[in-house]
Amino acid sequence: MPDTAAPVTTSPLSDRLLAMNEPATIAMVKKARELMATGVDVINLSFGEPDFQTPQYIKDAAKQALDDGYTFYTPVPGIPELRQAICDKFKRDNQLDFLPNQIVVSTGAKQALANAVLSLVNPGDEVIVFSPYWVSYEEMVKLADGVTVELRGTLANEYKVTAAQLEAAITPRTKLVMYSSPCNPTGAVFSREELGAIAEVLTRHPQVYALADEIYEYINFVGEHASLAHFPEVKDRVITVNGFSKGYAMTGWRLGYLAARPDIAAACEKMQSQITSGTCSISQRAGLAALRGGRASADEMVAAYRRRRDLVLDIVKDIPGFNTPTPSGAFYIFPEVSAYFGRTTPDGSVINNALDLALFMLNDAHVSAVSGDAFGAPECIRFSTAAADDKLVEAFRRIRASLAKL
Repeated sequence: MPDTAAPVTTSPLSDRLLAMNEPATIAMVKKARELMATGVDVINLSFGEPDFQTPQYIKDAAKQALDDGYTFYTPVPGIPELRQAICDKFKRDNQLDFLPNQIVVSTGAKQALANAVLSLVNPGDEVIVFSPYWVSYEEMVKLADGVTVELRGTLANEYKVTAAQLEAAITPRTKLVMYSSPCNPTGAVFSREELGAIAEVLTRHPQVYALADEIYEYINFVGEHASLAHFPEVKDRVITVNGFSKGYAMTGWRLGYLAARPDIAAACEKMQSQITSGTCSISQRAGLAALRGGRASADEMVAAYRRRRDLVLDIVKDIPGFNTPTPSGAFYIFPEVSAYFGRTTPDGSVINNALDLALFMLNDAHVSAVSGDAFGAPECIRFSTAAADDKLVEAFRRIRASLAKL
């Protein structure tokens, strides 16, 4: 008789893909949009996106680029003028010396980070990630078949990892350290002294490289921005990533870059050449105008972000169960909310974790935020403060009313 047993079906998708998670920020935005499609007025505080328009002079440069015919492929690492302007920016803002062959322009800072991870990390290599961390760091390490080692900072130290913690975590398998400053999601900013102590640790471990994510550089409320690449003893092992999305409100333009020693930059260029090649020609001309225009427009936006941060902190201090450190940069607050775990919602559901609480706030208060699980801090929730003042006031009014039901 013929075999009539049902065939065994397996997924055609790769193990690599199945092991990856969708970014929690994007997942929450999807849920918010689904609710909005039904007519619900949702205030979205889950996405890390400035609510400002790109400055007009940058838009004008893009229009001029179109009129001038900049519609062809560009060199993989970026047009020469932009790479030189990035070098000039590093010299002007960071007192760092780079040559154009050390710069790779990418389709957003996210691609720059991925290029670096994929160019450096071998299967089994350990990557120390300062936690809380941006959601995609761990997934990038997975993609490279590396092993993520989360190193958690304390709330008392604004969630910043110390040099002593780093020293204790390094093993012979450690290849890379990843962190952001100002930090997404906490808003913490490493001082020059703190980074100097980290540099001292790295000098004792010459096999370890560092990936410094500085995309929020301009959104700094405490003064000088410090870069790990400042320290000559480790500069050649630091890959510095930055971009235009946050400081210049250019999220949709998808334009980022990295700076590294020539062989690492060449490796990142090689990686990018097989995935996307050069990024959008028009975006690059716009980025060139942004850098040549200085940071006056960015400073105006930062003043608004500071005001919004202070506005929100003044409101949330009166929300019971929110333990909220004061962010020194970026545009988020990251309260610890475990006081609500174990409580019951009006429909009888139990709030077991931050994700449950975020979903309750979305469905009851109609405010979207992101659970801290995705950032390595499952007892926290991230709220973006890159929204208009009236939206922020209304959002946290709703949140307080909803939390009072628990």
